[in-house]
Amino acid sequence: MKRAVTLSALAVLLAATAAAPSAATPAPAPSAAPTAAGAHRPQPSARSLLDTVPRRGVLRVCTTGDYRPYTYRDPGTGAYSGVDLDMAKDLAASLDATPRYVASTWASLVGDLAEGRCDIAMGGVSITLPRARAVAFSEPTRRDGKTPVVRCADKEKYGTLEQIDRPETRVVVNPGGTNEEFARAHLKRAKVTVHPDNTTIFDEIIAGRADVMMTDAGETLYQARIHPELCALHPDKPFTFSEKAYALPRGDAEFTAYVDQWVHLAKNDGTYQKYEDAWMK
Repeated sequence: MKRAVTLSALAVLLAATAAAPSAATPAPAPSAAPTAAGAHRPQPSARSLLDTVPRRGVLRVCTTGDYRPYTYRDPGTGAYSGVDLDMAKDLAASLDATPRYVASTWASLVGDLAEGRCDIAMGGVSITLPRARAVAFSEPTRRDGKTPVVRCADKEKYGTLEQIDRPETRVVVNPGGTNEEFARAHLKRAKVTVHPDNTTIFDEIIAGRADVMMTDAGETLYQARIHPELCALHPDKPFTFSEKAYALPRGDAEFTAYVDQWVHLAKNDGTYQKYEDAWMK
């Protein structure tokens, strides 16, 4: 009887031991929840314009429309043209989209982009540190700098800042951009007048109501080309160094990297130079 009880207890012990998982054997991993095909592939950022622009089919471009040869809006037809707007068409096409131009001003351009009213700002935008605090910039498209444009009859009078900064000199500037900033910073005695329309500002010099405008060398070359009365002074040796680029929303690394690569290719395969030559030569 005692033997039978002992055997029964041993049988119970052996059965319990067999049922328990061995410490040396890892427990099976829980099965993964069913997922859709391809769910483990890297997914694009839902926030990046690199994905939303192709889905939307439209690239929204903030531009002032008043800065030839880079951006110009025809007051009669409303049509936009310019070096950077030709580039905008190429960028949009590369993203399976079409460009839509969003009218802006130099005073509001950075804010319009930062607040999401457009995807990119184009049209002769100079890189500055204050702007770079609010927006990102692409790889530069060209080097530039501030230099004077004057009546050709006066080209010997205004070659240096010292010659320009005299009480009798009438300097005209457009509001809210780097041209006005430069004039305010460097001219203490000359009379500085703000002209609200950058598309007609050079007429002020031609008509004799102003003597000098200092703007980016690229613009002085273009204006001298279309107005034989005007001369660009030492555009190859401007007073300052600057670079032009395209302004982009901060924080969108994927879109910025794409636009950088697109600019890099356009500068090296002749695309950008072709558009610039069409306006400046």
